[in-house]
Amino acid sequence: MNSAPRVQGLAPWMDLLWSAVVLVALCALVISPVASTQVGAATLATTVTIILYAAIMTSVLTRWPRHQNFGWANRTTLLRGCVIIVLVAIACAVAAGAELSVNRLWWYAVAALLALILDGVDGQLARRTHSTSEFGARFDMELDALLILGLCLMVFAIGKAGAWVMALGLMRYGFVVAAWILPWINQPLPPSFRRKTVCVWQIVTLMVAIVPPAPSLLVSVSLATALLLLTWSFFLDVYWLYQRREQHDTH
Repeated sequence: MNSAPRVQGLAPWMDLLWSAVVLVALCALVISPVASTQVGAATLATTVTIILYAAIMTSVLTRWPRHQNFGWANRTTLLRGCVIIVLVAIACAVAAGAELSVNRLWWYAVAALLALILDGVDGQLARRTHSTSEFGARFDMELDALLILGLCLMVFAIGKAGAWVMALGLMRYGFVVAAWILPWINQPLPPSFRRKTVCVWQIVTLMVAIVPPAPSLLVSVSLATALLLLTWSFFLDVYWLYQRREQHDTH
């Protein structure tokens, strides 16, 4: 999410409160009808929803500057986070055995498209209101990673691809784990159009894979291409960080 100059407005905890209400409504309207077909799936979906929202709430309350107003760009990002949580929870429910009709699968793809559109909306709001921030960029990136992971799980759960598709969603988290082991990886990367393009390509490819009429050959080729592009992109970033490891060690 993105910082904004201090003005009169709601404190972050109030924004977290209304977003929690939105999330509960989405769970009742969207997740419950899907997860109700299997008791274990309902429990898993509920647990995932609580854990993910708790992570977002903790991040906002501990990292957001207290003296700054939340702003509409951040509220849009928070709304996007709620949509993504619902998508991930449904994917977990389907993976656990819940049934998802063709009609609901179409709606799932539409919701994923909404999450992608909101990603552009909050960025535009932040730029127009001059409220961009490092925290906002990082939060957007983590939501992108979570969306990709949820879409990968859904593609696997509905049988559109094998378990290998999960590599698309897990590579980002593997990078985070590697940064804990190798401190030189935990350095800020410069902005990259290549990185953004590969991310969008992943999301669009996964969304196409979810759409019921998508041919299996098209799905396999496009997802394999996305995996190759992602691997190439991560390799370039890791190599860039490796070349500057000595600068990191001297600090």
